[in-house]
Amino acid sequence: MPATAKKKFGPRGWTPERLGSLNGKTYVITGANAGAGFEASRVFLSKGASVVMMNRNADKSAAAIATLKQEYGSDADVTCVPMDLAVLDSVREAAGVLLQKAPRIDAFICNAAIAQVAKQEITVDGFESQLGVNHFGHFLLCGLLYDRIEQSSGRIVVVGSNAYKMGLKRIQFEDLNFDKNYTAWSSYAQSKLAQMMFAYELQRWVEAAGKNVTVQVCHPGASRTNLLKDTASTLNKIVWSILSRIIAQSAEKGSWPEVMCATEVEVESQKLYGPTKRSEMVGPIDECPLNECVLDREAAAKLWTLSEQKTSLSWSP
Repeated sequence: MPATAKKKFGPRGWTPERLGSLNGKTYVITGANAGAGFEASRVFLSKGASVVMMNRNADKSAAAIATLKQEYGSDADVTCVPMDLAVLDSVREAAGVLLQKAPRIDAFICNAAIAQVAKQEITVDGFESQLGVNHFGHFLLCGLLYDRIEQSSGRIVVVGSNAYKMGLKRIQFEDLNFDKNYTAWSSYAQSKLAQMMFAYELQRWVEAAGKNVTVQVCHPGASRTNLLKDTASTLNKIVWSILSRIIAQSAEKGSWPEVMCATEVEVESQKLYGPTKRSEMVGPIDECPLNECVLDREAAAKLWTLSEQKTSLSWSP
């Protein structure tokens, strides 16, 4: 049964109004040239922080940065490190570049994702594309940036999805790539479950080791973003374009959970933060119920070991 959730931010939930100055702080966000990542960047910049985007598309990144500088001034400190999460060598190269340019990382936000890939696609490293981008790419990047985050007494924020408690509700270790029975939904659900399992395992590890790192997990609810634009089937795109006008919230509100998890003092362990109304699709940002499938410690430990093997990264926080 899902764990019950206690509300702590009142009837309006958490909003950026709780933020003070973020001068001197640096926030690193994957997938920030549009959608929730872009909107989170706007919030951070509006409070005086520095933002480093890690995006795949150079042209879209340049356009996003130009828009932000137009809004917040030419001296707004927003830059981009090119990176393709689907290619582990690209992740390694990007991490090296980032570590050279960012002396501190106050929060690293795993925001980028692909979803509802219509037909099975395999990355150059041999992973089902959603698992490769959403989990393995971020796992490697977190590991490579971890020491800098710890030195900064920083945070790691994993942007999950309520899809984690749908699909199979487990990691399909016997067929990670869904070679036998691929479906866009089940593979996406597995990728988000993997991300969140990893985050809670990392949370347990850093707390047991007494490390000065905060790990938090959130979900954006149903937000009007371009998440399905390049990957979903034509039917799913049509369905979502209709439904999003009815049930979804703005990308701006969809960014609030990750901004909250990156900045809010009053966050706790083993929690999930996000919209709390209409099946957690929209509404005030607060603590959400947590399904026990994501807290399976045996599966999480197995996933961690497997992730180290798949990314050739030995990582013990």
